[in-house]
Amino acid sequence: MSVFRRMRDITVANLNERLEQSQDPVKLIDQFLHSTREEIAEAERLYQQYAAHTKQLQQQVNQAAAMRNKREEQALLALKAGEDHLAKLALQEKIIHEEKLEQYNGLLEQSRESLMELENQLNELKMEYQTVYSKRQYYAARMETLRLQQRLNQRNTAYGSDVPKMFGRLEDKMTDWELEAKSLRDLRRMGQEYIVQAGETVASVLEREMARLKEKLNNDGKE
Repeated sequence: MSVFRRMRDITVANLNERLEQSQDPVKLIDQFLHSTREEIAEAERLYQQYAAHTKQLQQQVNQAAAMRNKREEQALLALKAGEDHLAKLALQEKIIHEEKLEQYNGLLEQSRESLMELENQLNELKMEYQTVYSKRQYYAARMETLRLQQRLNQRNTAYGSDVPKMFGRLEDKMTDWELEAKSLRDLRRMGQEYIVQAGETVASVLEREMARLKEKLNNDGKE
């Protein structure tokens, strides 16, 4: 595993630990995504450099192989012509190009392996980014749901709980009014009954007085 990959694992581990303690996971995830985007961009630049370098090494390998083959053909032609000295010179250059070919082949193989490793890491980074981004969308939706629920709870606290109190107070006040009206009616009824009773009492007194006077008149006539 490369140092680059190990660093990514540490970053993800820190993210998981911090998410458990964070009050705003979406903000924390956004920071992680921003950091990952920068690493992806850096990895892509490095990949392009490696790709260009690998292409150059391949050209060097091709040139060395072509010169080796060319010098070998020249050596054969010289031997056929009886030019042993020229054949030796061609073979000497062939050996130089063979050594060069071996060296560049080693560099080319190493560069290809590094390029493949970097490509794998880049793909893992992009996959990791997409995975975290999808989680970010999910947690953003959950945070929005929570925020709206909190607003709803605040609204219920501000308005819903006052409605019963409001009507309760109105009910009490109306009951007081009804009791007051009933008391006034009872007072009026009692007053009317008193007047009737007083009238009956006065009539009874008048009747007694009339009867007394009539009796007195009768007694005076007899005398």
